[in-house]
Amino acid sequence: MRVTSGRDGSRGMRYAGKVRYPDGGGLTAEERARREQVRFEAADLVEAGASDREVARRFRVTRMSANRRRRALASGGRQALASKGPSGARCKLDAGPAASGWSDQCWTLARIAEIVRRRIGAEYTLAGLDLVLHRIGWSVQVPSRKAAERNKAKIAAWKDE
Repeated sequence: MRVTSGRDGSRGMRYAGKVRYPDGGGLTAEERARREQVRFEAADLVEAGASDREVARRFRVTRMSANRRRRALASGGRQALASKGPSGARCKLDAGPAASGWSDQCWTLARIAEIVRRRIGAEYTLAGLDLVLHRIGWSVQVPSRKAAERNKAKIAAWKDE
């Protein structure tokens, strides 16, 4: 199942689609590298004698954060400020619907309910599962735009059928 969690609406869960952070962390490799560079720049200031207050103001972080980095620098040198890679546990649900026996890459409530039943033996109604998923911050994936190839007449006929 290719879903991740998040509390921020823009980073919310999706029933369909791909894993938002496939490497398990919340930042891309580029973003981790950029933050590491900022930590090294802050270390330059610390080594030049700047106070925690000055470092915090310059890099728009809290003094506590600046102090934490100062202590890390003092105890482990610049290596202590290096990125340690993606954070957090790897998602255990990293296979798409095809790996679970479905031919397409679309997660539906019914499919998620089936996976929950297979993996943990819990039976949910679709409404109950939808409620549980929303309580933990998941939301449905909404397409950003409608397909240009849409046939409104066929859609209307399908809805009537």
